[in-house]
Amino acid sequence: MLALSIAGRDTAAYGELVRRHQSRVRGFLRRLCRNDALADDLAQDCFVRAWERLASFRGAGSLASWLMQIAYREFLQSRRKSQRYGEVLDEYGRAGVGTLVGPSGAGGGEDLEKMLGVLSDDERAVMILSYSYGMSHREIGQSIGMPVGTIKSHIHRAKQRIRVAFALEETEHA
Repeated sequence: MLALSIAGRDTAAYGELVRRHQSRVRGFLRRLCRNDALADDLAQDCFVRAWERLASFRGAGSLASWLMQIAYREFLQSRRKSQRYGEVLDEYGRAGVGTLVGPSGAGGGEDLEKMLGVLSDDERAVMILSYSYGMSHREIGQSIGMPVGTIKSHIHRAKQRIRVAFALEETEHA
């Protein structure tokens, strides 16, 4: 089993873990950050943290959920640092500070990016994990540390926020 090999600090098994999950983690972070370079940096940090915390993986959930949890925490930590940095610069009268959530540099998917842009960080994370990665509410909860009921509320609220922001008619009854 890959998880046991990784827990035993088998670097080849860890390399396999990275190979299997790096595109999923990167994609998740790219949609959260809407900045490809930053997302790639955060994905790398995520895998470094995963290596450091291998002993904390208990096997209760999937390895993918565990990695997404680490990735989401890296995103939140980076966002907090960026906000603090902006506050310091603002205090000294310097404008033009870039933020994590900026325009996407990638072509295509602009409508999706615009829709995700009206959501809070938590709502965006939940929607990406649910609709882009097909994770169950339970898996999402494990990934970002929220109860299933909160996940369902975020999804409902996010859908409503998108409908209102883009004047979309409700086509489903939830």
